[in-house]
Amino acid sequence: MTDIQILQKLLPTLKTHWDGKESILEMKDAEYNQWRQMEWWGFYFEFLCGKLLSGEFEIPGDKYNNTAFDLKRDINWDLKAHAIKSNSHMVIMNDVESMKQSIEKYGKHGEIIDLCDVVYNDVNRTFQKWHSEIKGGKSAYELAREERTSISRYRKTSATLTEILLIEFTADDLDGLSIMKQGRNSNGHPRPEKYMLDIEDLDGIRLEKIEF
Repeated sequence: MTDIQILQKLLPTLKTHWDGKESILEMKDAEYNQWRQMEWWGFYFEFLCGKLLSGEFEIPGDKYNNTAFDLKRDINWDLKAHAIKSNSHMVIMNDVESMKQSIEKYGKHGEIIDLCDVVYNDVNRTFQKWHSEIKGGKSAYELAREERTSISRYRKTSATLTEILLIEFTADDLDGLSIMKQGRNSNGHPRPEKYMLDIEDLDGIRLEKIEF
């Protein structure tokens, strides 16, 4: 079976409604190291896929430079999450050089993108406060952000999986993608450029959909 055939067989068995508190506690109890993340729902998707696909795929996949891809069988695959009610159709993928090297080795590179209908925190940020408490307080990132501005994003309290996109890129496909420049790290070194994918403009790219 091909990578896509295996994904089409297994991914439809994923649970589709993810309550924020239940999902975070599930990851915490399993000692999954990303349970503290603000965008918990994207990491919960990775957590679920890791458990489901571990018998069929290598986890993680190959590593190029500082980028380790999430899965590998015949080719490398990455897992991404996207909220369908966001104002953008753009999905940030991995860095340019790592994806090019992956395709150079295997001929293709894969992206598994979950599309979710999300619910946001109430105006009192009850969910955010709960998450901060079980983490043991605010992270260094949150404290640094508060020094810069008092504005913070509303957290997602639940997510419902509606669709998964299975996309295979060739070298020619990469030429049509946008590139996001990331500026420099705190040490002054440039951060790697990343590819941007418009999920509403996938003409000519190998695409399969799993709908829930």
